[in-house]
Formats: sequence, structure tokens, C-alpha cells
Amino acid sequence: MKILTIENLMLHCPSEDKFDAVRRVGSKLVENGYVDPAYVEGMLMREQSMSTYIGNGVAIPHGMPEYARYIRASGITVAQYRGGIPFGPDQTAYLVIGIAGMGDQHLDMLSRIAAVCLEPENVRRLVRTDDAREMLHLLQQEDWG
Repeated sequence: MKILTIENLMLHCPSEDKFDAVRRVGSKLVENGYVDPAYVEGMLMREQSMSTYIGNGVAIPHGMPEYARYIRASGITVAQYRGGIPFGPDQTAYLVIGIAGMGDQHLDMLSRIAAVCLEPENVRRLVRTDDAREMLHLLQQEDWG
């Protein structure tokens, strides 16, 4: 199973609160077979305990460690919010990237996302695109397997 596919991308998502955004990317992980539904609960618990906003308009929700047992395969889902959504005080997320990583892949996935999203121009292009193929191409600057 591929970690990142065009079916994992959601463009033009409607404005919603950060917990609904976490549910959105988590539900897509469930829908595409990466995780069991219980993993989404772990994503919400992590967001309640600490923000997964990493800066530059990007948040990376992922499950608490004790929910790793609900991961079937490593996967990434992306929700694009053109108008941005509040993710905390003075934090607006334009991209919400849900991840589920098997074993050590979790940290590797975080670092690959950070490498792409560290460049403000990459984030701007990911937020502005109307083309899921372009988004996939930009995100695949890093080899996801």
C-alpha cells in the first residue's frame, strides 16, 4: 500500500474548527484503509494535549503512541484550507496533514513533511493549487515509498 496517493488529498475543504479538521484527515486515513477508526480518537487526544501545528501554515495531526496498534499501514492524508482555519493562538493552518506511521516510519514521515513544508513557496503552492496531481507532485519531492 502506498503511503501517499491522489486519493489521500482533499482540496478546497470548508472552514471548520481544528478538531473537525483532525477528524477529516483521520476519517480519510480510515476510509483508505491505513488505520482502524479508534486511531482517530488518538489523533484527537493528542490535539487536546498539545497542538500539532508546526508553523508555516501547517499542522500534522497524528495519534498518541498508545494508539499505534490501530495502524494497519503507514499513510498520509492532506486537507487544504484556502482560507485557513484557527489552530491555536496566532496559528492559522492552511494544510492539515494527517499521518499514521508504522514503527519507526512515524518520525521519518514527520521529517519528510517538514522538509517540504519548510519552504514557504512550497506551502503557498500547495495551498493555492486546484490540481490534486500538482499537490501530489509537490509533496512527493520526498520519496514516500
